[in-house]
Amino acid sequence: MNMNYNFWFVVGSQFLYGPEVLETVEERAKEMAQEMSKFLPFPLVYKVTAKTNKEITDIVKEANYDDTCAGIITWCHTFSPSKMWINGLASLSKPYCHLATQYNKEIPNDEIDMDFMNLNQAAHGDREHGFIAARLRMPRKVIAGYWQSEKVHKRLGDWMKAAVGVAVSKSMKVMRFGDNMREVAVTEGDKVEVQTKLGWQVNTWAVGDLVKVMNEVTDAEIDALMAVYTDKYDIATENTDAIRYQAREEIAMKKMLDAEGCMAFSNTFQDLYGMEQLPGLASQHLMAQGYGYGGEGDWKVAAMTAILKVMGENGNGASAFMEDYTYHLAEGQEYSLGAHMLEVCPSLAEGKPRIETHHLGIGMNEKDPARLVFEGKAGEAIVVSLIDMGGRLRLICQDIECVKPIMPMPNLPVARVMWKAMPDLTTGVECWITAGGAHHTVLSYDVSAEQMRDWARMMDIEFVHITKDSTPEKLEEELFLKDLAWKLK
Repeated sequence: MNMNYNFWFVVGSQFLYGPEVLETVEERAKEMAQEMSKFLPFPLVYKVTAKTNKEITDIVKEANYDDTCAGIITWCHTFSPSKMWINGLASLSKPYCHLATQYNKEIPNDEIDMDFMNLNQAAHGDREHGFIAARLRMPRKVIAGYWQSEKVHKRLGDWMKAAVGVAVSKSMKVMRFGDNMREVAVTEGDKVEVQTKLGWQVNTWAVGDLVKVMNEVTDAEIDALMAVYTDKYDIATENTDAIRYQAREEIAMKKMLDAEGCMAFSNTFQDLYGMEQLPGLASQHLMAQGYGYGGEGDWKVAAMTAILKVMGENGNGASAFMEDYTYHLAEGQEYSLGAHMLEVCPSLAEGKPRIETHHLGIGMNEKDPARLVFEGKAGEAIVVSLIDMGGRLRLICQDIECVKPIMPMPNLPVARVMWKAMPDLTTGVECWITAGGAHHTVLSYDVSAEQMRDWARMMDIEFVHITKDSTPEKLEEELFLKDLAWKLK
């Protein structure tokens, strides 16, 4: 996966102040970009001090067609008349952040004079710049604060990661091994609309094609992957053949994914033509390498898993395909238990996962599949669901708090995560169901709700956030207004 992205720093000014002021603006802008880059996940590259319509339009055209540019960040050091920005902003197709800051941290009491005022007009310039973006109804992020502050670096870095999620989405390819589980509604969706809106290319490969590639995998390839398994995981089964079979499946799937440039895949236990086991360990280890996955043919959650992984720490964060499986409804101890038949990414694990083999009493398995078994770690997280509302897409995000499972569950042979849903379990469930949230989600410790809101804004899709303050009544009103707003778009 290519993560060599950067962001362009475009600074606004004008000729009114003379060449010396413009030289100072450029020097400071270069310094700011260089210094901020030390604290940001991606380089911030100073490009131009824009003073004319043509300069702005030209830099936007260049950014639009530069695959390494994941977005532009603007700032107006001095006063930049906003009409000169119209043509450029109107044609911008990359994510856009307005950094409202100023070079000096404090007002220099003894030195401040009109020369200082003319040079340091960010409070003036950023408002003029902000107006035209509002007038154009530009999807944008506004971050205000001192450019050297840790808080600004954190917020700007989080926005950058969301913007990279957009870049990855625009080139996303999903490989479906077979179709989706029969009669399931939420895993369906309009693939043409999704490609138009999000950029995803979602296509199907026959399971027989995968079996053919599996049959070509060599013992040497399997031996090499077995060494990786042994190093990363505890082997808690004597059924080595089952593990080797999962290695064969993983190698074959990875070859097919890489050959087609696919970052995500889905399969279903109802279509295992020619395969002995549903890929469990194979899917889990592929996810650990950054691939997205969706069970039961759920290609939407497969793509979203890959995107959230990219947006996470170091380009492959603690994000995973998840399913709400069952509840613990004891009063005062209400929890969700998330799991799946086999496929939960070990990036969520607390401690070293174990490879185990157990019977899987669902699907067309001829033999017991190997899988990673572990408990999820404690911490604040989110769960995310993308659903097709017919004519538009809705991204639902819920805040959760993952906890150490309150019981060992010794006979549950799958990876599991337990969490408190916000604002509480039953209210959260009512809100989730009211919004139409799917049973499949992406659970992430690394990506925040604010980042998902930014991503949805950049992709121009609806965003619904279930928080500690949510109630079903307030959410119903919000959804009603959103329905009206999106029907007018």
